[in-house]
Amino acid sequence: MVNSRQSSHQVKIDWLTSFPTFFILVFIILFNTGTTIHAQLLQLGETVWDGYFELRNDPVAPTCDSAFDVETEVQKRLAQASAEEDLAFDLFAAEAPDEGMLRQSLVALKEQCLVKQQHYAEIKDQVTPGLKVFRSVEKGVAEFGQFGIASARIFLAILVLICGGMALFRRHHIALKPMETVMDYRVAAVAQMIAFSILFYSVYSFKEIVFSSGVVVPLEHAVLHWIWIFGFAAPIFISIYQFFVIPKDALPGGSYLKAQLAVPLYASMAMGTGLYFLLADHPAGIAIYLNQMMEMSQLFLSVGLYVWIGMLLKRTEMVQKVFNVFRPFNLAPEVFAIAVVALAALPTAYTGGSGIFIIAVGSLVYMELRRGGARRQLALAASAMSGSLGVVLRPCLLVVIVAALNNEVTTDQLFGWGGKVFLLTISLFTFYALLTRKTKGALAKLESDSWSQFLNALKPLLPYVILISVILVLYSLLLNAHLDEFSAPIILPVLLLAILVYERIAQEKGFLKRENMNANYAEERLHTSLSDLKSGNDSMESTIRESTKEASVHIGALLMLMGMSMSLGGVVERSEIMTMVPLEFGSIWLAMASLVAILVIIGMIMDPYGAVVLVSVSIASIAYQAGIDPVHFWMVTLVAFELGYLSPPVALNHLLTRQVVGEEEVRLSKLDVIGESFWYRHEKILLPLVTMATALLIVAFVPLAVGY
Repeated sequence: MVNSRQSSHQVKIDWLTSFPTFFILVFIILFNTGTTIHAQLLQLGETVWDGYFELRNDPVAPTCDSAFDVETEVQKRLAQASAEEDLAFDLFAAEAPDEGMLRQSLVALKEQCLVKQQHYAEIKDQVTPGLKVFRSVEKGVAEFGQFGIASARIFLAILVLICGGMALFRRHHIALKPMETVMDYRVAAVAQMIAFSILFYSVYSFKEIVFSSGVVVPLEHAVLHWIWIFGFAAPIFISIYQFFVIPKDALPGGSYLKAQLAVPLYASMAMGTGLYFLLADHPAGIAIYLNQMMEMSQLFLSVGLYVWIGMLLKRTEMVQKVFNVFRPFNLAPEVFAIAVVALAALPTAYTGGSGIFIIAVGSLVYMELRRGGARRQLALAASAMSGSLGVVLRPCLLVVIVAALNNEVTTDQLFGWGGKVFLLTISLFTFYALLTRKTKGALAKLESDSWSQFLNALKPLLPYVILISVILVLYSLLLNAHLDEFSAPIILPVLLLAILVYERIAQEKGFLKRENMNANYAEERLHTSLSDLKSGNDSMESTIRESTKEASVHIGALLMLMGMSMSLGGVVERSEIMTMVPLEFGSIWLAMASLVAILVIIGMIMDPYGAVVLVSVSIASIAYQAGIDPVHFWMVTLVAFELGYLSPPVALNHLLTRQVVGEEEVRLSKLDVIGESFWYRHEKILLPLVTMATALLIVAFVPLAVGY
């Protein structure tokens, strides 16, 4: 009974903390779906009622009079003109109107009035009760869409603050090392208190500037300012609380210098950029760049949706059934890792960023590789690199943004070369993975019944294929929406929820069995207690709740880092550091080498979207002037960014992998390789690093050697 009460109490707490995130994510889906529905309603209205755009509002009766007699009106106006001429001075007298022209003008005026009255009568006759009902629905959907557009910035700010607060409260922000000792916890708490104090001062200063400018501030902008102010004030007190209240499992003591590595990256960025803006006597600087982030609210809201999609995906049975297709061939761990990295490129192309993909499904990739026999270091390497190959493939939103910001390139050009870059990188990964195989032998072990097992493994996937196809066809037919970079964050959550509902119904009916997973594996992957797994209490409600709860902290950690990355980009832009880059290099080879180094460094410290904006504004023109082909330059940029995300000392993709996989797996991976060679001790870093570094050198310099 006590356990039942505790469980019920925990469920209430989970929903209390997760519901705001759930509400915002669902609202985004409804808003974007509503926009698509509205477009279809307008098209339907035009099909059913010809000229529906005129019928959307009640017609207004014309004020003109078509009953006047033309001859009477002509004589009246001629007499009036004659009287005015007699009263006027001869010097200023106007010429008497021509009777014929006046009559012609009045005839035309009468005809126009008759046309207007006839048109009004026709429209009025078409306003039937059915039309009134339809247009009230259509207008309601339109108003909902307008509300969504107006409030997108506010919802993004709330999402950042709520999820960021949850990541802070659970001590889940991204840092170079986890908090382990008492000193780590206290130093991290102080750093975050200072960071949030700087953010509070910045947003308050910006509010004062805006409100004292004498310009009328729109309501939604005023609300946004106050949300930032209260949102950044509360975490200051949470940080103070965390300074005094240390987790009981924290190790005593600790080193102050090593504790600096436990400071979350967003806090370090906030303190660094805050110091710059304070010294520049521009305290509102961070707030200004945060509000620039709000201008791309749909993009960053999609980031939250993709993370939620990943948390839902790993709770489906479909994933294991997909991986089961490979198991009959008994692939060597390295070959299995190659297959997983190659397959991960497609969903990465839809998410638009490797970091987003890792946060969303990185833990799923890792656990499936481990289940397939891959050693921990190899699984960590593949997980960190799983999102790096797809950012150049269609329909990656990052490439679309590049083309939108740079008229010198088109998406067709970039995606065309992106396919070749993908083939290069997957080939290099295959080469290095097989070259460094730990156990020599067959790459696959086919048995007499391998193909029959393969065919049997395909059968459970048929219901999923049918369900997914039906939903995509319905979206296409009913809403004219296809699965692309713009609709994917809206369609995929609906798709996954439908899959989860199907699985629950199928399991209750007995024609879908759970995967026979190791209990520890299931508990770790699904974040579901063993008791719930055994009793079958992982209901649809608990699945959504746990998915949202887990997604919240990851969304907060990622968006806070992205927000501070935007302000860091602002510092780079305002400080004019890029003016130190020479405009003329004298050699295209020297220019490429210099730009490659700069781009890798940018990739180490900035999120891809902010980095693309910065490069477009400050570096791209330098490359063009040096004679580098624009398409070539942007391919180099994208590969350089990915190398930066995999390169120490920050190695963001590795930090994100650790974030979702868990510190315990990283610790065990180090214990597994004690006494091994240098490569195997550091394989999780070296394998992705060598692969992407080789790819970058080839992409950057081979086209120069062959003359494009």
